[in-house]
Amino acid sequence: MAGSELFGKEELKEVMDVMETGILMRYGFDKERKGVFKVRQFEQEFAGYLGASHTLGVTSGTAALVVALAALDVGPGDEVIVPPFTFNATYEAVLEAGAMPIPGDIDESLNLDPESIERRLTPYTKAVIPVHMCGAPADMDGIMAIARKRNLKVLEDNAQSAGGSYRGKKLGTIGDMGILSFDFYKTMTTGEGGMVITNDKNLYLRAEWYHDHGHDHNPKVSRALEGRSILGLNFRMNELQGALGLAQLRKLDTIIAEQRKNKAAVRDALSAVPGIRFRHIPDPQGDTGTFIAFHLPSASQTRDFQKAMLAQGVELVYYYENFWHYLPNWEHFLSQSTVNSKKYPFKDPSYKGKAEYGRELYPKAEELMSRTLCMAIPVKMPAGRVEQIAGAAQKAAEAI
Repeated sequence: MAGSELFGKEELKEVMDVMETGILMRYGFDKERKGVFKVRQFEQEFAGYLGASHTLGVTSGTAALVVALAALDVGPGDEVIVPPFTFNATYEAVLEAGAMPIPGDIDESLNLDPESIERRLTPYTKAVIPVHMCGAPADMDGIMAIARKRNLKVLEDNAQSAGGSYRGKKLGTIGDMGILSFDFYKTMTTGEGGMVITNDKNLYLRAEWYHDHGHDHNPKVSRALEGRSILGLNFRMNELQGALGLAQLRKLDTIIAEQRKNKAAVRDALSAVPGIRFRHIPDPQGDTGTFIAFHLPSASQTRDFQKAMLAQGVELVYYYENFWHYLPNWEHFLSQSTVNSKKYPFKDPSYKGKAEYGRELYPKAEELMSRTLCMAIPVKMPAGRVEQIAGAAQKAAEAI
């Protein structure tokens, strides 16, 4: 549950600041809001935390991906390389841009394998989206080297790793743009919400305009008289989300520290099990501790271990068979079940490439994911829980 575990008087105070003004919209009503601009303050404080030039609060992590792709000028006819292990919103956002998602492969970090980018490149490749899955960073040195060599835009999907880093840089600040998600299950939460990150002013302005119907947010005129140079949609974060975000951001380092401590204890408990090998993390210092992931020798042993642990009250996630986080299991995506009858953009005549999604295209993912189990790490570890996990693991190991 992460950030929601620490809800308290701090969140209540920030929310009440907004309620006392009665102004829930982030823009306009300057006189009535009495100097309370929670979304603006949240963006400013988060930019400082990340060491980023610009941040933009939006309605969700999915919205952040859609806005960022629009700012990067990704559109019809383009291809975007993405990992097969990710929440399906990464693929949906690419489709929403009118482009085609192309699956790369993963490496032992369970994140995008830089070498697979080269293999999946075509004349239509416009961008790559590394996803920092389950709290830990991808190999950003390798990814950035290939992207710069091939003139690709890089959008970091950091929905699951808020506050994480890679070689001293906060995740989301390394590529051309980055995004965060603040939904209820994330490291920090605003209930629903997201953020776009960039160090490029032009990309920021394009994102800012697009997320609010093209408004240029000119402070010298009223909102009704603001100019516009592009069309856009409404992905505005509201003041209640900004208020929650402020309180949660100030707890983020504490959340990460507690998760890392608890993850270390769980790792020690699982280390005694023969055959377990832990996920490779390219920069362990940048791990947020949100999940612990480990591999067993075979797929059958992995399934049996999961069942044996569940029987003893310890839940593990087998993403290989998960409906929402592994590409081969997305029957609605594979059958091109778009809301529009024309199956756009799958059948877009302007797309000249050949998008394929068979399991043979990502053999490392198939091999690794079939042997991988994950456990969510809480901020507040109940007394005796680590000992329970250790005992359950020993019994499960004997059962398989």
